[in-house]
Amino acid sequence: MLKLTTGLALAGAVAFAAAAEAREIKVGFIAPKSGGAAQLGDQMEKGARLYLKLHAKELGGDTIKLIVRDSKRPGGPIAKAAAQELITREKVEILTGVIFSPNAMSIAPLVTAAKVPFVIMNAGTAFITNMSPNIARVSFTMWQAGYIMGEHAAKEMGCKTAISGYTNYPPGKDSVAAFARGFEGAGGKVVDSIPMGGPREAPDFTPFFQRVKDKKPGCFYVFVPAGNHAAGVAKTYLSLGMRKAGVKLIGPGDITQDTQLQGMGKAAVGVITAHHY
Repeated sequence: MLKLTTGLALAGAVAFAAAAEAREIKVGFIAPKSGGAAQLGDQMEKGARLYLKLHAKELGGDTIKLIVRDSKRPGGPIAKAAAQELITREKVEILTGVIFSPNAMSIAPLVTAAKVPFVIMNAGTAFITNMSPNIARVSFTMWQAGYIMGEHAAKEMGCKTAISGYTNYPPGKDSVAAFARGFEGAGGKVVDSIPMGGPREAPDFTPFFQRVKDKKPGCFYVFVPAGNHAAGVAKTYLSLGMRKAGVKLIGPGDITQDTQLQGMGKAAVGVITAHHY
């Protein structure tokens, strides 16, 4: 998934920087290289480098220098500082990468002022592309997975009621709004929506999930950010016996991401998600 996304991003980015004479084009690449989402950042970088290797002869003699900076975690300051350094000191012609929406949002004013193209490979909050005329996105928005999961839960899974739980920041709010639109448009009813802390550290999900179990909805839609949160979601769902209580766990693919599935074990069995590929 990330290989396709990064390839498309770089293809579009190079088009922005086309030149008459062969030259080196600097591309600033911002992604988590440490912390809970480091695996995703690593996948994204590998996809970008693979695309450049496979398509090197298609660049008209130009070469691409990928300059990587670590955004570490969700939250704007580190990513913003990295973008500022790439623009002002490294003189990059394009910025790309970015897993987390708050990071992309913090970068938006910088690329507007510098008139540098910013091609987002992942960050999925819908309105980010409206924050600057210099932003394009080649991945997805939270609405695509959330809305279709809502429709599917109501029409195909027999859920009459649902509760949503979400990490309380822009993509989480986007995701549950999309789910509610799809679910209620298909005849279901969202009876509660629970913010479950911020994106930096995975919380203890037990009190939130117990609240859901006590209300006995047909489905429990959960959004958490990419990284270590997903394992906590599945394990808490299993430990509280929510499946046996008749509560179906659903969500976007963030809660069943490939890098976390093996560690979830039996806790992931029966979880249904919608995602882009």
